Amino acid sequence: MALLQVNFLSSSLGRTVPMNVILPVDKMTFPGMPIREDKPYKTLYLLHGVLGNYTDWVTGTNIVRYAMENDLVVVMPSGDNMFYVDNPWTVNNRYGEFIGKELIEITRKMFPLSHKREDTYIAGLSMGGFGAIRNGLKYHDTFGYIAGLSSALVIDGAEKMSNDSPLFFTNRNFFEGCFGDASKVAESDMNPKWLSKKLVEEKVNIPKIYMACGKGDSLLEANRSFKSHLENSGIDVAYEEGPGGHDWDFWGEYIKKVLDWLPLENKTAGINSGNVGV
Repeated sequence: MALLQVNFLSSSLGRTVPMNVILPVDKMTFPGMPIREDKPYKTLYLLHGVLGNYTDWVTGTNIVRYAMENDLVVVMPSGDNMFYVDNPWTVNNRYGEFIGKELIEITRKMFPLSHKREDTYIAGLSMGGFGAIRNGLKYHDTFGYIAGLSSALVIDGAEKMSNDSPLFFTNRNFFEGCFGDASKVAESDMNPKWLSKKLVEEKVNIPKIYMACGKGDSLLEANRSFKSHLENSGIDVAYEEGPGGHDWDFWGEYIKKVLDWLPLENKTAGINSGNVGV
């Protein structure tokens, strides 16, 4: 299994940025084991949460092993703490364009990836769950499947936010540093509820959606609310709740459920340091 760290110059962000890429091109097999057809790879763009970076999914879960078993390329960029949206007040902070357009284009130039919508997926946890849902919907012509784990669906009630919270990510100043004017964001394409409703009205082909949240997670009600919104809008969503909170124990378990939900290739373990048998 090739695990690559890549640094490249982003025009959307105006600086050199890092990403991790899991690339199963070196998968070994014994005689008699199935050999994958030489064709482009299905790809999962996997987003981290607040305070994290491009290394989180590799250090926090078994995503490397799962990707190898499923012949899946996984691209893990850094989104800083910016919720993966285009900041309207600054230059070179176009995180939505970076995730939904530039990252797709440059990784398809670098690696043997399928260009098909049905082979291109986006997922994330917490802030990354928000980024996956928002950008998966906005760039619906690119992504065929969206998955959000413990998604930080923070738009509802944003206009009432203050700067009294001791946690920076629940302060109005931080919110507006990402999204712009808190009084206007609800009626914009930064709001997944507004965006999904608009897509239904336009009768576009909406990606398939999976959501999961722990029953002990403070974001549970926000996830339930968005799930109900999707269903009331006529959008199919696969939704699960389970024991756990806002932590890697939950995400490590449910990223495997995400991969089981995605239309991946047949699972074959191959030969590696953790599997030297047939």
